[in-house]
Amino acid sequence: VLVVAQPTWGVDVGASAFIRQQLLDLSARGVAILVISEELEELFDICDRIAVLAGGRLSPVRATGATNAEEIGRWMAGLFGDREGSAPSAEQPAHA
Repeated sequence: VLVVAQPTWGVDVGASAFIRQQLLDLSARGVAILVISEELEELFDICDRIAVLAGGRLSPVRATGATNAEEIGRWMAGLFGDREGSAPSAEQPAHA
């Protein structure tokens, strides 16, 4: 398992493209990669699945093709409780 955090942060466009391609190549060879990033475009380009950790809770996991930036934005705000559009309550245990 390869864990990368903000893999293209602070690099130029050419280096960013190179890093993204290297991650895609590793993934194609069967390497599991956990990408931690605030850059949604980067996540949608690199990842085949996406989830959000917010407020100590893990969102549902979705295929990147089955979600969009709007839904991910709601998740980033913690809006992935039992009912669509509801925030987790204080009584709900945190899971990560």
